[in-house]
Amino acid sequence: MNETKEKHARLRKQLALGFSERSMRDQEPIIGNYVDLLIKRLHEHCIDGDKLDPITGEKAKRELNMTAWYAWTTFDIIGDLAFGEPFGCLERAKYDPWVAAIGKAVRFSPVILGAKLLGYEWALRPLLSMLNKYRREHNRLCMEKLQRRMAMSAERPDLIEGLLQKAKDWDMDVRQVMQNSSNLIIAGSETTATGLAGITYLLLKNPDALQKVVQEVRSSFSSEDEITLLSVNNLPFMFACINEALRLYPPVALGLPRIVPREGAVIAGQFVPQGMTVSTWHWAIYHSARLWAKPFEFHPERFLHDPSFANDRLEALQPFSVGPRNCLGRNLAYAEMRLILARILFNFDLKLVNEEEDWMDQCTFILWEKGPLNVYLTPVKK
Repeated sequence: MNETKEKHARLRKQLALGFSERSMRDQEPIIGNYVDLLIKRLHEHCIDGDKLDPITGEKAKRELNMTAWYAWTTFDIIGDLAFGEPFGCLERAKYDPWVAAIGKAVRFSPVILGAKLLGYEWALRPLLSMLNKYRREHNRLCMEKLQRRMAMSAERPDLIEGLLQKAKDWDMDVRQVMQNSSNLIIAGSETTATGLAGITYLLLKNPDALQKVVQEVRSSFSSEDEITLLSVNNLPFMFACINEALRLYPPVALGLPRIVPREGAVIAGQFVPQGMTVSTWHWAIYHSARLWAKPFEFHPERFLHDPSFANDRLEALQPFSVGPRNCLGRNLAYAEMRLILARILFNFDLKLVNEEEDWMDQCTFILWEKGPLNVYLTPVKK
């Protein structure tokens, strides 16, 4: 992330091999295994044992925290793709301690940065000490996982195979490889899970859109075997719902920092001198009435050429950033969101436990401070 332009381009080129369309086709069995396990676990947990609903007489439903289930799924997927093994979250139906520690470290990062800028870093020494402990443990676990991955003799269609092939030629230290794998874990798990949680909430708060997307999914497939990374590309309304959810609830609400070059730059009509850090916040762009009609409302139709939204600046939606340092995992994230959402809507009817709660009323510390998204799941009778 912090490499020079030349080194960044070289590393990105090799890492990009793991995110190519060919690699994603090869990775589909790996991804599919965890989506299968997610669906299996949801079936097992959505019914509350042998209890009966006193009103309907049917088996009582158990509320499920989809915030957690999505996170467990994406962490297991990215763990396998980055290190060759999952975290075991879905298997145990709980957070791995390492996964929980990653979340804590990310949450406190902006607090520390703010304290440094204001000159109060001294007041956070106990917190810094704790974070350094987390960092050392994180690096140790990453190194152990990477060494097990490197011990695999056969080539593997994962995200770091391309980097491992060039590591010796580039005289890369194993710690550099480890750091890139660690970056993939942090960047490729929580963000996708956040997107899925936001999409689910917004669909359940907008029943007309939910009905349309459920109809699209269930009329397009007659069996789960037909739902693949390729076939989910043929669900235009679902893709529009995903994009509209990313607009209203971008997984990374803030803007990634950029440094003004030596000659300075004119930004929004104002000269900004060299060395200044600038950024454009996603949330602000995506809720601007200058760019979007009804910016605070959920209207997937805006991405389907509905004339009511003809003046919307669709190109302003860039949740994966733009330029040579944009998110390398864009295609993988979209593929995961499409596949997981299609499989869930094919298998279950969903209902919010608390329909009055504003789940999106959250703080953001780089990533959103998400609360439980409690949902009732009812298996679809087939």
